[in-house]
Amino acid sequence: MKVSDRTHGVEYAIRDIIAYARKYQASGKEIIYLNIGDPVRFDFKTPDHIKRALVDAVMHEENYYTDSEGLPELRQAIMEKESEKGFNVRVEDIIVTNGVSEGLDMTMASIVDPGAEILMPGPYYPPYASYAKFYGGKPVEFKLHEDGRPNIEDLQSKITPRSRALCIISPNNPTGEVFDQKSLQQLIDIATEHDLYVICDEIYDKIVFDSHFTGIGKVAKDAPVILLNGFSKSYLMTGWRCGYICLNSSSTKLEGLREDIPKLARVRIAANLPVQIAAVQALRGSQAHISTMVEKLIRRRDYVVKRLNAMGIQCKVPRGAFYIFPQINTKGRWKDDQHFVIDLLNNTGVLTVHGSGFGSTYGSGHFRIVYLPPEEMLEKAMDKLERFVNTKL
Repeated sequence: MKVSDRTHGVEYAIRDIIAYARKYQASGKEIIYLNIGDPVRFDFKTPDHIKRALVDAVMHEENYYTDSEGLPELRQAIMEKESEKGFNVRVEDIIVTNGVSEGLDMTMASIVDPGAEILMPGPYYPPYASYAKFYGGKPVEFKLHEDGRPNIEDLQSKITPRSRALCIISPNNPTGEVFDQKSLQQLIDIATEHDLYVICDEIYDKIVFDSHFTGIGKVAKDAPVILLNGFSKSYLMTGWRCGYICLNSSSTKLEGLREDIPKLARVRIAANLPVQIAAVQALRGSQAHISTMVEKLIRRRDYVVKRLNAMGIQCKVPRGAFYIFPQINTKGRWKDDQHFVIDLLNNTGVLTVHGSGFGSTYGSGHFRIVYLPPEEMLEKAMDKLERFVNTKL
């Protein structure tokens, strides 16, 4: 039976690597999972007021289909949140999705034609490339400077008549870099000059450490910005799958998307209603858990960075999210960074993700570590990594 050619280019290294972990686990050995950015798997728990709102919704029979575009009360709360960050958005320009991933899928489906090129910072979050390729497009990586700023000259050199959109992921997954206002302004200016859509992912907007977070709305003006965000990370609702798309209400160039993206929302019927009701409480209820979470993450980040530096493994200090993207010298020891990650797993039980899974151009020669686990688990993982490195290098 024939299989669609579209699926061949779909990759998701973060979960694809689990196939190797299952083989290792079958031997009965323990695995320390440092591959998936799911805080709820560790000691970050969904706040009680959000859980109560979900249970109450279910028990009060709020279990039917809601509007395809999203629960009106939630869209209003989202508008208020994003407006506070400086983004100009009306309720009618908001679509609630089943996680940011569905929002990205809808966006790529709406703007990518065969041959279209989608510019993205290297390294990038894998679904950006996979969805671009799925719809016949081509991901094009542009370079970042050592300090995490976008390399404007490199970006400009890669723009062609086929360029369709520019992606911004800040804070970045996998590097934890955070773009400052000047960098965001430069990217908006380039997108405006070349008539490109801007897809901006701000899912980690509240998980920022040593610098101030600037939302794309501060510089967007009338640029065709498509903002993606959700509740998985900051509100610890990963398994609940709730996200949203916001279209810049100041942009007249988004009229086509204002008509077409809601069609995709209607085709998939609606997002989960009880979860949307809980998401309203996430935005309007207590935010106290966020500062506690950030404080924990700073301690864990600093510990892992200190240990990696002591091992001689080069890594930049992340300024947001909960990932570290160290560089590893594979020459003469491993075929590539994926073989390093598999060898590390098979020898220690520590599961990370190979950097090339986040883009071969700028991700190769790296690996990604999630530093969400409690300190004692991170210490155990770092001890194992250090012994492995001392043996192999």
